[in-house]
Formats: sequence, C-alpha cells, structure tokens
Amino acid sequence: MNTGPSSAATTTATSTGSGPVKTVLTRRTGPLAVLLGACLALLPPTAAHADSIRARQWALDAMHTQEVWQTTKGKGVTVAVLDTGVEPDHPDLAGNVLDGKDMVGFGAEPGDRAWARHGTAMAGIIAGHGHGAGNGDGVMGIAPEAKILPVRVILEDGDPARAKARSTRGNALADGIRWAADHGADVINLSLGDDSKSAHPEAGEDEAVQYALKKGTVVVASAGNGGEKGDHISYPAAYPGVIAATAVDRYGTRASFSTRRWYATVSAPGDDVIIADPDHKYYEGWGTSAAAAFVSGAVALLKAAHPGLTPAQIKKLLEDTARNAPADGRDDSRGYGFIDPAAAIKKAATLKPKNLQAAAYGEEYFGSGPDAAKSDDDATSWTAGLAGGAGVLLLIAAVVVLRGRRERYDF
Repeated sequence: MNTGPSSAATTTATSTGSGPVKTVLTRRTGPLAVLLGACLALLPPTAAHADSIRARQWALDAMHTQEVWQTTKGKGVTVAVLDTGVEPDHPDLAGNVLDGKDMVGFGAEPGDRAWARHGTAMAGIIAGHGHGAGNGDGVMGIAPEAKILPVRVILEDGDPARAKARSTRGNALADGIRWAADHGADVINLSLGDDSKSAHPEAGEDEAVQYALKKGTVVVASAGNGGEKGDHISYPAAYPGVIAATAVDRYGTRASFSTRRWYATVSAPGDDVIIADPDHKYYEGWGTSAAAAFVSGAVALLKAAHPGLTPAQIKKLLEDTARNAPADGRDDSRGYGFIDPAAAIKKAATLKPKNLQAAAYGEEYFGSGPDAAKSDDDATSWTAGLAGGAGVLLLIAAVVVLRGRRERYDF
C-alpha cells in the first residue's frame, strides 16, 4: 500500500460552479491511507490558491506545450482512459468525453462521492480545456482538443462494492483494453498497476495489450509507485510494447516514489500536479499515474500530427527525442529522459510508416529485471535540458483554493 508521510496540514478548496465560491477547510493528522483498486493514498494537504491553477501547472511549460500547440492540440485523436470512470460534465472536460463502457457493472454511480475521481483527474491531465472566458480558468491538458473514451475497469476507494469487486471483477482490465482498441482508441492510458510483492503477469492482460498494439493503438502505463518500497515490478507497465512512464519533479529529478525498473521508457511530471475532480474542485497530487497521463497526452499530439505512425515507431521516437537523458543514455529511474512531444513531432516528419509491430522484450521480459540503479538524483534545471486486483497509482494531496467561507470538508 502506498502511504503518505505522517503530518498535519490544512487545505482549502473552491467550487468551479456558477454559484457563489465556497472555501472548505480540511485538517488531516497522520498518514491517511485509502484503497482504490488496491492503493490510493491521500497525503496531508498544503495550501494553494485556485486563482493560480494555470500558473501552478508547471508541466505545461516543462513539456513545451506552447511550441507543440502551434502544430496540433490533439484534434482527431481518441485517448481511452481505463480507470474509475470519467465525469463528462466537469467544466474542464465538457464536450471532450465520449460515451464509454463500464466493465465493472456495479458499485458507485455518477453523483456519488466514490465515483470517477481518479479517472476524471487523468482525463483532465490528458485533454482538459479549461473553462471560463477565454478558457482562463481550470486545468489545461496536454492535448486539449483530443477526445476521451472512458472505460471503467476499477472502483474508487470508498466504494462499498470494492470487497465484492476483488472476487467478481474478473478480466475487466483485459476486456477493457480490447474494447477500447475495437472502439476507436488511438491511445490507451493505464494509470493503474500492481506493484505489490505478489505482482505477476496475467496472460489475458498481456494478450490484450498485444492485441491493441497490433491494431495500431499505443498503450501507456504508469511505472509504479514502489521506489521507496523495493521497486517491485508493476503490471501492466512491464508488458512488452507498453510505454512505461516514470515520474519526475519540476526540477527534472526522479521522484523518490517512482519505481526503477528495466521497462522504464520515459519520464514525465508526477509531483505537485494540479488535477480536476468531479466535485468541481482542484487537488494537488503525485504519482506515476499522473506521469502516464502526461505521456498519453503527448502521444495524442504525436498521433494527431502523424497519424500513420505505428506504436513501435512512436515508442522509439519518444525514446530518441527525450530531454535530460541519463549519463549512459538510459537508466531504470527515468528511462531515456523527459518526454518532449515537440521534438518527437519534428523527428517524426522524417519517418515513413512501417508495418504494424509490437516492440517486445523477448523471452526474458517476465523476469525480475536488472537490479535497480542506486544513482544520485541531483536536481536538473528544465532549461538545461490494476492490473489484476491492484492499485491506481496517483496519490492525491492538497485542494487548490480561493477565498471565501470556511467549512469542514472530508473526503
């Protein structure tokens, strides 16, 4: 289980609705660990201000979005978000969410607190378009003109049906991957995974991933949040052909929680990330879930600019154009470096589409992998250049705020 540090803090929040602004106060003492699929921990929050939501989205600058948006904002690309569901009426996502599929079939429903929190957060990172006059408020995603195809494959923490889901959910993830590939997904985002000590590959999930890749659908997954707990292998990130995202902070330093393993492809923002919630408030979170969502958004931009590229070509492009590459070109902490969609789009212009193929690791990819490198993670300036029954990997922290009346607020 991923658990946040033990401390006390206060948090305020603001509603994004058209009614009066409501500020809410939350105080949490000690580690607050909750389960989502298998693990989603809420960290002790810190104060922030809602009128600086866009300014706090440091990932937009780090990923050179202003440059890449001169070419595309993801129009014409569909990203399937396999998660806890997505709230289609959130003001930052309205119009960008397609009709999806519920592979679970029970549990919380729209309007319940235990509904679509994690999935909505991931969808906002990928395709949020902000709201208000001139889109000046709210979360802006990496590919704000892409469409989100929600596929519910896990339940939120707090859902009373979670215990039942452990024994009856069956092959929801594998079925969801195949369904998304068959229903127009250009990219599949898997901000979830099993990085427990007992994590192991599931043949049905692996086969579903290979099915999607062969159909030309790019598959992105979070590398895992086990960096401080043994760096256990995480699935589905370790399946062959998957683009596995590790997390870094705003300085380009590997996030301490981010799993270090041989399957790491590229790194992306995963710390102090502003996310949208179905309650129309904003939260600050950390985790490789967020990193995977940023990578999926970047892939959507690349697919929009060069729709003929295969999943294998896209993975190689991201590796070849990543910034802040490790000293030896690649390591288990950050893969090939920090994702750079603008550079990938430019290099893609020199390529020609090839036959569809899945990039596999070969017979040994189910092995334990190399020992995690214990390298120093010095801060680097940006200018310098579940599967099975396991857990969602975003850790939600603080509620972002505006001024107003304070009330008690509990998750």
